[in-house]
Amino acid sequence: FGASLGVAELTVALHYAFDTPRDQIVWDTGHQAYIHKILTGRNEQLPTIRTQGGLAPFCRRDESEYDAFGAGHAATSISAAWGMAVGRDLTQQDFSVVAVIGDGAMGCGLAYEALNNAGHTDRDFVVVLNDNDMSIAPAVGAMNKYLTSMITNPAYNKVRGLVKEVLHRTPGGYGDRMEEVAGRLEESVKHLLTPGLIFEELGFRYVGPVDGHDVEALAETLSRVRKMKGPILVHALTQKGKGFSRAENDPYTWHASGPFDKTTGSGIKKPGGLPRYQKAFGKGLVQLAETDPLIVAITAAMPDGTSTDMFDEGFPDRFFDVGIAEGHGVTFAAGLAT
Repeated sequence: FGASLGVAELTVALHYAFDTPRDQIVWDTGHQAYIHKILTGRNEQLPTIRTQGGLAPFCRRDESEYDAFGAGHAATSISAAWGMAVGRDLTQQDFSVVAVIGDGAMGCGLAYEALNNAGHTDRDFVVVLNDNDMSIAPAVGAMNKYLTSMITNPAYNKVRGLVKEVLHRTPGGYGDRMEEVAGRLEESVKHLLTPGLIFEELGFRYVGPVDGHDVEALAETLSRVRKMKGPILVHALTQKGKGFSRAENDPYTWHASGPFDKTTGSGIKKPGGLPRYQKAFGKGLVQLAETDPLIVAITAAMPDGTSTDMFDEGFPDRFFDVGIAEGHGVTFAAGLAT
């Protein structure tokens, strides 16, 4: 819920700047993709999400031609989009491929494996980082906005290419040295004034941070990025739950809310029925931990979704949230048990 509200402007700008469905957008997990579903002809069907015969809660290729890839797990978008970009080039096709990933999923090793593989090539490929936690880096003012505008400017990129070509042709071996010095100077300025060093080191041209709620600026930036060559990473700063004050003030609770009263914001509980399995599991785990000090709880960024938050309240020293990193979590558990 909150994630989709946070990408409303970004989704509009992506569909404006890119020629979808010819250009292919891969949404990570699908939690961000509800606005995408609305814009691609599924608005009337939105209430049917998670019902039999209704819309899927994630992107599905058999649901719409605009859903370029189907996925349920976080951090798969970059790998999938990279594979699509390579397949495009091998079959000599001409379209853009974009991966949209959140900053939470960026904590998963799979995302960095894909960045590491894709960055050191000259294939055209775009990653949009939806940073709704502002946990990676803050904006750095007017100079950063100017640099973002400059880096994506077609004239700047054309002159940049011509300068590199002229330097490369300089006889006596001096051209290569001059080109290296010029490149180092450019990178030094960018690294000093922008927070994208890690992505630049991985081989991506970094663009941002940009205001993820300024739809006109986003559309202009993405339109320019679409014409740029090589792997590009666009860093968009957004706010989860944007436009709905309750979700803005409490993004954790409203990340995946159940039915609620639109006026009061209070949750609507169904009468009767058994408690949810995860709640029974959470209570049972706490009861076991009270009698056995060797019991610990590990979750992969889902304490509320697994009810291990109950364990955290009672035994914070024995509770471990490893982030969206299931592979690490399982191996970490094996180490604990050794």
